[in-house]
Amino acid sequence: MYSLLGSSIVLTAIHVAIVVVIGVRVVMRRAARGVALTWLLLVATLPFGGAVLYLLIGERRIGRTRSHAITALRTDFRQIARTTIPADFTAIDWSALPAEARAMDRLGRSLVGGATVRGNTFELLTDTQAILAAIVRDVDAARVSVLMEFYIWNEGGAADDVVEALVRAAGRGVRCHVLIDALGARPWWKGGQPERLRGAGVQLRAALPVGLFRTLIGRTDLRLHRKIVVIDGRAAWTGSLNLVDPRYFKQESGVGEWVDAMVRVEGPVVNPLAGILIGDWVLETGEAMQPLIDAAGLGKAQPLGTANVQVVPSGPGESEDGLLQMILGLIYSARHELVLTTPYLVPDEPMILALRAAAGRGVQVTLIVPEKVDSFLTRYASRSYYDDLLEAGVVIQLYRAGLLHTKSISVDGTMSMFGTVNLDMRSLWLNYEVALFVYDRAFAGALHAVQKSYVDRSRQLDPAAWATRPFRERLIENTLRLFSPLL
Repeated sequence: MYSLLGSSIVLTAIHVAIVVVIGVRVVMRRAARGVALTWLLLVATLPFGGAVLYLLIGERRIGRTRSHAITALRTDFRQIARTTIPADFTAIDWSALPAEARAMDRLGRSLVGGATVRGNTFELLTDTQAILAAIVRDVDAARVSVLMEFYIWNEGGAADDVVEALVRAAGRGVRCHVLIDALGARPWWKGGQPERLRGAGVQLRAALPVGLFRTLIGRTDLRLHRKIVVIDGRAAWTGSLNLVDPRYFKQESGVGEWVDAMVRVEGPVVNPLAGILIGDWVLETGEAMQPLIDAAGLGKAQPLGTANVQVVPSGPGESEDGLLQMILGLIYSARHELVLTTPYLVPDEPMILALRAAAGRGVQVTLIVPEKVDSFLTRYASRSYYDDLLEAGVVIQLYRAGLLHTKSISVDGTMSMFGTVNLDMRSLWLNYEVALFVYDRAFAGALHAVQKSYVDRSRQLDPAAWATRPFRERLIENTLRLFSPLL
């Protein structure tokens, strides 16, 4: 008995010591209160297990080598901007836009150093088959280089046509660099297509590889969530679509086909998008940046249109909360109408407050989310926020024609955000993302039309009916909301 009692006392003392040590670490890192309290609760209530979980995913550890490399890249990015974007291309005529647009530009410059560039054209596409076919045409037309990075690549359907286009491009001497996330595309990496690409001469790398050693020096759930394609340094693509044909992707999840949108751009904005992709390649390979820039055909950009675009990347080590601040700035800029689309809604407190404040000052706020999502935890955690938003007057539209995967914000018909970032804490704090902040009425109009098409295939959530849902569902929602900082 005394032996058991002694062991219990020792284990309790060890647990208390662990709670104190990690508790001090959590407090001194000054994380958001919700995040900090969630971790303190887990570490205190799950003996040893909570501490192990915190050490694995509690901090945005990227490793000293990667941290130093990212710092060095910041200088390289500034050099890319100086050599490929003449100063007059950042001289925007703000008089045609609301004052908030110029304020957003200043915010982006101060946070990530990226200036708005003028003279860009855009083509916004929403049909996945048309998008993949257009990317194939661009790759087939390439004469110098093809750069790609994606989170997921999935075999089947039109996605296979991209493989064949890359094989053809490499065969005619085009330099092809393809970077695919190691974890997001894990099933694809185990198939035969990676070897086919490498055999054809495509330079293919896995981004952020996982393994025991990497777990010890950094988190393995920090993922490359960007989707960028750059052709000959003259045209670029970005948006929400991974390299997947939705007819062959996650058909067993019961949410329908994924619904995405991509934008094809030409003009000076191609250079910062290419710079981000090249930087990601350098981080994974250690190669020198300048030869890659030369090989990519990044020359002096030329204005081709009228759209003003600011490229904002984000990720651990690159910008702490830069993209979040930009999104909050956009929400607070709204005066008349604010429309947002996101597949996963797990916001932090500042974003909830910003949306409620917008609705409270008379802005017509519409949030479009999928009725069904492929994650049980995210599904119920997201629903826990509906009450707060509905009470403030936010209109919630539940998209019923598949898993709406487009990430977008439109404001007053003049400003927009379009890119890879979900309105959840994982995207805003843990993933490497990219977003375009577009200060242009034509783009805002095109995006608003896309958002309207989503509303046409949605059902509006009725506040009265929502308030009558079973207690069991509300309990699950509010319980999982406690863990939303970790989702």
